[in-house]
Amino acid sequence: MVRWMTSDELVAYPQALETMQSIVSDIQSGAEECIWLLEHPPLYTAGTSAKPQDLLVHDQLPVFATGRGGQYTYHGPGQRVAYVMMDLNKRKPDLRWFVKELEHWIIRALAEFGLDSFQRDGRVGIWTNTPTGEAKIAALGVRVSKWVTYHGIAINVHPNLAHFQGIVPCGLPQFGVTSLYDLGVDVTLEAVDKILKKTCTF
Repeated sequence: MVRWMTSDELVAYPQALETMQSIVSDIQSGAEECIWLLEHPPLYTAGTSAKPQDLLVHDQLPVFATGRGGQYTYHGPGQRVAYVMMDLNKRKPDLRWFVKELEHWIIRALAEFGLDSFQRDGRVGIWTNTPTGEAKIAALGVRVSKWVTYHGIAINVHPNLAHFQGIVPCGLPQFGVTSLYDLGVDVTLEAVDKILKKTCTF
């Protein structure tokens, strides 16, 4: 059984890290797995592959180094973050498999809103077509500790897309970022949560 948690208030990034690490420790001791749905206040995170030159604006928002994979990303209100804490020892101790499962989950969820999205070789995250070309609509980054996962996915529901201009998202300057709202899908985070639970196969 997977336990679902939802935070109604914005969660500071250091608090989220501390909570995730505590849950991971509990799972390693036999507690049930957990998916935590939340929003962060506006901030940037730098993954283990982040390049300093990809932080374009240094004084706009706080920046947090994080142990997840990937490069720079933005988190903020209107973006549904799902931190996924799973024991791969009980499932499949294969990080590549787990990342693909996360990607497929996002694609299934977005399809429920009538949105066609897809993976691209060499580009982490989930992409969709927009009037100006392909753009990223969801990001993901994962870390494991003794094969228990944490961090997870972030779906752009209705965030302030201007904040993405302070970074080179995921180190790909040639591609833009979009959201459900930007593509004409005006839904609440609660509606997204319902669909995430419906389409989750963990």
